[in-house]
Amino acid sequence: MGLFEIIATVDDAEKTLTVFNPEAGVATALREHFADRNLVIEKAESDAGPRNYAVLGSDDEFLAAIDVGDVLAPTNDVAPEFTRETYEDVLDELDETMFTSYDTERMVAASKEIEDRAWRGAAGELHAGFQTCARFSSQAAVYDHIAERGSLDVHVYAHPEGSEGFEPPSGPTLHRSTETEIHDTWFVAYDGGGIDATKCALLAEERLPGSFYGFWTYDPETVDDVLDYLHTAYAIPEADGAATDGGAEER
Repeated sequence: MGLFEIIATVDDAEKTLTVFNPEAGVATALREHFADRNLVIEKAESDAGPRNYAVLGSDDEFLAAIDVGDVLAPTNDVAPEFTRETYEDVLDELDETMFTSYDTERMVAASKEIEDRAWRGAAGELHAGFQTCARFSSQAAVYDHIAERGSLDVHVYAHPEGSEGFEPPSGPTLHRSTETEIHDTWFVAYDGGGIDATKCALLAEERLPGSFYGFWTYDPETVDDVLDYLHTAYAIPEADGAATDGGAEER
């Protein structure tokens, strides 16, 4: 399962939050609050049961339930507000966030959050795909610095485009590849230094110039899927140093 397929798999795992017998405005407030989550908000009416409660499910599987009255605190002429403590069980099931049109600025911000987590952990592996050597060149010094942190093992992936005159840094391992998925995806993944709770990843495809579609996740299994694929597909350099299908050049 390649990088494009991993994005599609997360997209297919969309969950549904069904609000039963909702008061006016409740469903809209929930949609706005969970706008960045891989989540559909639906309304339903039932003859039995309380008003204004919601059930989170995936296909036919029950995942969690919340009393919307505990989640929303409406006041006169003021939009309802959320408090995290009242719907922790729901958030625990929403470890993955899909996005449809992040621009480069938002992608950089999300990437920095994962890089910072790796920096604080100072151990484990950090893998980052910059699409092209030209794009990586502006961050080469940053990643050289990150690679010096503790026992971090840093790997960078890039298409050779823009590599003329580019001197790769000595700290991170650079995997050059002509694969389309390396050229068209932006990713940063941290293995948590062996701690599941600190694993995180960002993976997105540039579908239009400067517009990215993908997800960020704190789900350990999804992070492992990304890293396992990178280890398998791009870990072994070709004997002549040239990238081929499924291969990579290490510098």
